[in-house]
Amino acid sequence: MTDIDVQRGFRAAARFWWIFLVIGAAWLLFAIIVFRFDWRSVSAISILFGVVVIFAGIDEAFAVFAEGKSTWARFGHGLLAVLFLIIGVVAFVHPGDTFAALAAVMSFYFVLMGMLNVGLAVGFRHVNPAWWLQLLVGIVEILIGFWAAGDFGHKTILLVVWVGVLALTRGISAIMFAFAARELRGAEPRMAA
Repeated sequence: MTDIDVQRGFRAAARFWWIFLVIGAAWLLFAIIVFRFDWRSVSAISILFGVVVIFAGIDEAFAVFAEGKSTWARFGHGLLAVLFLIIGVVAFVHPGDTFAALAAVMSFYFVLMGMLNVGLAVGFRHVNPAWWLQLLVGIVEILIGFWAAGDFGHKTILLVVWVGVLALTRGISAIMFAFAARELRGAEPRMAA
């Protein structure tokens, strides 16, 4: 896939840039709601986590069918979509599972998403003017993933923080994509320098 093919894919998405902006705003609103509520039980947090991960899986499933993606990018988005949907269903089936199980799921989510964001940022830095912001989000996600994998006193509040940060990073990523796509609207494809 050439740079011009990637840019054409972005331009095809640029017609609907505002949809990504609305999705990003919805994720940010959800993050605010998560941080505002007082979640006291692991069961309520796991159900909340299940909702977030299922929506993230649906978001990744849409990304699979986006025009202009390479086979590897489609595979990565598809794999994440399947994993997120499975994890979301498990969170609903066993909402009372232990903190350690939820922390393990969260750590895998953040590390996988972080690796994908870092890879996409580096791979498309010549096409995406905000690549450095996506790289930064990916690095933060990886660091939070390792934080979630560690044993930090099994505090329930950490689950709320991780779910909120998950929604926050998804919102930032969607808004970054919306503005990158909007910027490419009507622009002619050009080769990278």
